[in-house]
Amino acid sequence: MKEIIKEITNILSYRIPVGGKDVEITLKTVILLIVLLLIAKYVLKYFKRFVKKRLQTEDKNKFDTIFSFTSWLVYLIVFSIILSSSGVNLSAILVASSALLIGVGLALQTFFQDIISGIFIILDKSVHVGDIIELDNKVGRVEEIRLRTTRAVTIDNKVLIIPNHKYLSNSLYNWTQNGATTRESVTVGVAYGSDVELVKKLLTQAANEHKSVLKTPEPLVLFTNFGDSALEFKLIFTLNDSFIASIPQSEIRFKIDKLFREHNISIPFPQRDIHIIKE
Repeated sequence: MKEIIKEITNILSYRIPVGGKDVEITLKTVILLIVLLLIAKYVLKYFKRFVKKRLQTEDKNKFDTIFSFTSWLVYLIVFSIILSSSGVNLSAILVASSALLIGVGLALQTFFQDIISGIFIILDKSVHVGDIIELDNKVGRVEEIRLRTTRAVTIDNKVLIIPNHKYLSNSLYNWTQNGATTRESVTVGVAYGSDVELVKKLLTQAANEHKSVLKTPEPLVLFTNFGDSALEFKLIFTLNDSFIASIPQSEIRFKIDKLFREHNISIPFPQRDIHIIKE
């Protein structure tokens, strides 16, 4: 029996070279590492299940994203502690692989920027699933927020995969953070001498007759400027779905053109007077 125990001890004490004489681990350390990583896995699994039962649906998705990153961090800590407590010289491993780590670090720089940015987005709640956002002149409805990327769908059903670090380095417009309704506008110019009160009435009519325009607040017409070639007006109205705002705007322009033609109001093109002086 003693011989069996001695043989098992010798097997467990067998040293496995990893990167030279200063970097060796025993078979016992490998087994202990595997066991503790499995224990950590199941502890994290039950902790995750325990916490998610007490969260709302939206917070569950955010928790899953952060938890996936935290889990890998816990595994790394367990791995380091076990090797260090078993007498493994971690500094020798780091020195031996320093060149590789520098290369990997440079390659993963943007990757970790995305992860950190993703955590910030989730914690400060600047963007939610269902929000309409504009970034780099691209507009999309957010479908999914992940730890590294955000997935959004444009009005023409194209998928935008947005690296999360762009939220920190670019200006982000959240169209719906203050609510689902947004104020949209259409600009138009009419010829000098036109009846401006009639123009105001027709612009208001064009907005009120569109099914997507909300009645409250009422459409507003602003006389914005005396332009070089036209009297300039801006029609402001409210929509409950700004994601498809370009469609109501186009239809309202069609309506304005029709009403102006019926009432003999012209939309001028730029004109210039040229004076030729003969000497």
